[in-house]
Amino acid sequence: MDEKLNFLIEFLLNEMPEYKRDAANISDKKILLRSLMNVRPPMKLNPEFLKVQDEFLSHERELKGIVHVENLAEIQPGISLWQGDITRLDSDAVVNAANGKLLGCFIPCHKCIDNAIHSAAGLQVRDECNKLMQAQGHDEPAGSAKITSAYNLPSKFIIHTVGPIVFGKLNDNNRSELESCYKSCLKLADEKNLKSLAFCCISTGEFHFPNEEAAKIAVKTVKNFLPQAKNLKKIIFNVFKDLDLKIYEKELKN
Repeated sequence: MDEKLNFLIEFLLNEMPEYKRDAANISDKKILLRSLMNVRPPMKLNPEFLKVQDEFLSHERELKGIVHVENLAEIQPGISLWQGDITRLDSDAVVNAANGKLLGCFIPCHKCIDNAIHSAAGLQVRDECNKLMQAQGHDEPAGSAKITSAYNLPSKFIIHTVGPIVFGKLNDNNRSELESCYKSCLKLADEKNLKSLAFCCISTGEFHFPNEEAAKIAVKTVKNFLPQAKNLKKIIFNVFKDLDLKIYEKELKN
């Protein structure tokens, strides 16, 4: 894999020589590669690059280990809770908490879910999102959802949704937009004949939606939707922080 890693870094640095820096070991090289992928703007993708990128990311996916959602215990009928890296789940789709541009996070190695998903899936996601946005002609509004392929993720698809940004005190419009995010994702997944969907904690990170309030909205919306779903059978609430794990455990006991 070291040879593939060197090839990918060299290729991207040829496109963006202003980012050139030394990377002495494989760990540094992986950080550099992710950084270069993060900052690369949407532009034509080279087939040879994509072939090597997909081989490398597939290897990384196997190293992390795939989590099979059918093996996750249900806390309530059709609902599971799992703590960990959402890019390991093999649900039919995972939900990405995106921003209005829908192009992923451009901050190198940022810890947001948007960065993690785009980095693990590959540059094709930004390219596909860019085509969607070019066709749309405007930013994605809060509360809506778009679907793309998941490329090098274990899942088949990514559903991108833009959550509300909370400035100051939480208001009813924030709550309504977050509820709309969950409804839009659920509806889209069901319409696409998907059977399983993994939600991240939409808007609770960089967008500052209070965690407990967000979980209440998420759980209520999912529980209301599942009985009327035609295809969607399993929802996974994916959490990363211990705080969110405790909050969802409490909410799902009700």
